[in-house]
Amino acid sequence: MKKTLLFLSIAVLGMACQPETETKEEEVTETVMTEDTAKLRHVVMFKFKDEAAKEAVDAVVASFANLPNEIPEIKGFEWGTNNSPEGLDEGFTHIFTLTFDSEEGRAVYLPHPAHKAFGEGLGPVLDKVMVLDYWKK
Repeated sequence: MKKTLLFLSIAVLGMACQPETETKEEEVTETVMTEDTAKLRHVVMFKFKDEAAKEAVDAVVASFANLPNEIPEIKGFEWGTNNSPEGLDEGFTHIFTLTFDSEEGRAVYLPHPAHKAFGEGLGPVLDKVMVLDYWKK
């Protein structure tokens, strides 16, 4: 009797823990990205020179982070340092992602005096830069 009760308890518990396999049609929604909802991402990766002082790198990060205050077309900004365990970074350590609502916004940003001044100050500390842009899907 105890074995039967234990078996039934395990069976009921097992069934209760199963994921629901039926999906109600009204619960499934699809987000369609249009030009009105899509966002243009501008991803910038920096590889600093080996001799670049931490203070100089920190100053670059602070200057980059200030660009959204000077260029209103930048709708979003985030950054971080490489955390990949794969070892495929080729020395790139800092990643910055800027968000624009449109290609026109990016077109304002690229030649903007604040962006140009920021870029001119990178020479002493920057070894390489990689830039990729994409539309968020």
